[in-house]
Amino acid sequence: MLGVGDKFPEFNLKATSAAKLSDIDIDNVFIDVSDKEYKGKWLVAFFYPKDFTFVCPTEIAAFGDLLEDFEDRDTKILGGSTDSEFVHWAWRRHQEELTNLPFPLLADVKRELCSALGILDKAEGVAQRATYIIDPDGIIRHVSVYDLNVGRNPKETLRVLDALQTDDLCPCNWSKGDETIDLKEVSK
Repeated sequence: MLGVGDKFPEFNLKATSAAKLSDIDIDNVFIDVSDKEYKGKWLVAFFYPKDFTFVCPTEIAAFGDLLEDFEDRDTKILGGSTDSEFVHWAWRRHQEELTNLPFPLLADVKRELCSALGILDKAEGVAQRATYIIDPDGIIRHVSVYDLNVGRNPKETLRVLDALQTDDLCPCNWSKGDETIDLKEVSK
């Protein structure tokens, strides 16, 4: 599995549009999404096992609810699974909390990105529940992977992003606005 310090893989995948359901038509429902669109920006890329499941929509909606907080930190969000863009679209239309999803859902149907990342679940053949924070240079700065049955906490992802963006030493349970560790003070 790729980890902290590794370059996030190049990709070019189909995705469902981030437009509101009422603004989507046949011309803009499916889009191409490439890593090149995110160069020079912070990116949170998270993967989930399957559409039309029970834990996944709770996480996806929670990331959507925090979109403004991520945007305030100049950070983009991408979700994705090994389902097709057509399955993503059907799910968005029928899952109430996903109808106005504000970020694209990647369709890694060939499992190329998940395989490159090393997060393809060996038993199920689907994406593991993985979250990556990628810096503006395309370097992975944080990765976490949860069991397929356990949902992650997008607020924790935001907290880690805040810590990474300080470029300082951040103690346990640090939150934005808390003091960081000053090595000059510690060494006195």
